[in-house]
Amino acid sequence: MEAYDSAKFRQLVNSADLVAPDGKPLSWSLQALGAINQQQVCGRELTLHICKAASFSRIPIGFYGSSKEVLKALITKMQQRYPDLDIAYAYSPPYYPLTLEEKNVVIEEIKASGTRILFVGLGCPKQERWMAQHKNQVPAVMLGIGAAFDVLAGAKPQVPGWMQKLGLEWLFRLCLEPRRLWYRNFRHSPRFVIFFALEILKLLLLSLCILAPEVDLKLQESPLEIIQHKKL
Repeated sequence: MEAYDSAKFRQLVNSADLVAPDGKPLSWSLQALGAINQQQVCGRELTLHICKAASFSRIPIGFYGSSKEVLKALITKMQQRYPDLDIAYAYSPPYYPLTLEEKNVVIEEIKASGTRILFVGLGCPKQERWMAQHKNQVPAVMLGIGAAFDVLAGAKPQVPGWMQKLGLEWLFRLCLEPRRLWYRNFRHSPRFVIFFALEILKLLLLSLCILAPEVDLKLQESPLEIIQHKKL
C-alpha cells in the first residue's frame, strides 16, 4: 500500500533487482492473480538460508539496522549457528538522519569491510529507500529483511508456525506492538482487501469479454457446422 499511495516509492520498489512477498496474504493474492507458483519469502528464513550458504562459501556478510544490543545478540547467535560465518560488518544507525559526511563514512566502512551480502533491517519503507539511495555506492548485494534481526537475535518472539500458515503473522505482530502497528494495519489492510477484490473483478470481466465472442460464434453456427468443425 505504501507503493500504491506514493508514485515515487512505487518507482523505487520497481527499480529493485528482485521484489518478493514476505507475507502469506500477499503471496496468496499473487497466486489468485495468476502467479500460481509464488510463495511467501520470509525475511527470517531467507536470512538463515543465505547465511548458511555464505558460511559454506566463505562469503563475507554484514548487518545494517536495529539497535546495538540487538546486533550484538544477533552476531553471537549467528556465529553459534554457523561457526564459519564471516560477519565482516555490523552497524546500528542512529534514529536521526545522518549527515552527508556521516553517510560517506558508513559507505567507506562497508567497502573497507569487504562485505558482499548486506542485510538491511530498517523496516518498510525506510529500508527500501536506504537501499535504493545507496544501490550504486555499496559494492554488495543488499537484502531488506524487515524485523528479522529482532527475531533472530531473540529480542522478539517468532510467530507460531500455525499462525504463519494461516496468514495471521500480521495479527501476532500487532498484538506484540499495538501502539506502533495499529495505524498501519487498520489503514492499509481494509484498503488492500478492497483493491484486491477490484483486481479479481477486472480479471473476471476481462475473461468474459474474451470468451463472449467465441460463445456468440458457436451460437450462430448450426449443429452440423459445429460437428464438421470438430472433425476438422
